[in-house]
Amino acid sequence: MESRTIALEHDQDIAIARNQVRALAAALGFRLLDQTRLATVTSELARNIVKYAGRGRLIAQPTRGADGRTALRLIFEDTGPGIPDIAAAMRDGFSTGRGLGKGLPGSQRLIDEFKIESEAGRGTRVTVLHWKV
Repeated sequence: MESRTIALEHDQDIAIARNQVRALAAALGFRLLDQTRLATVTSELARNIVKYAGRGRLIAQPTRGADGRTALRLIFEDTGPGIPDIAAAMRDGFSTGRGLGKGLPGSQRLIDEFKIESEAGRGTRVTVLHWKV
């Protein structure tokens, strides 16, 4: 399967991304629980882009490990204001908006691999990877 790129600019793009990731995970044979995890992570991280950066994109990449196992990599990118303190942003309850502060740390708990890169004024990239069981 090929990579898919989904623009994230409006609230409806969050639902589109969530649905496309769920469908892709199902097509790759992920269990329903893992489809739900990936859809939830997509919803949270896509919402952050729309809310804080205004626009960005999601790249969904089916991949295989050296052992032949299937995984789904999701890359969320924006060119927004960046995250000035990643360590603080990864703490439960921390929010620069009016949210609950559960999006980033909650997303990290739902998947197998999580990496966040951000530079003030230059944007943010969050890469997650989840292995098929």
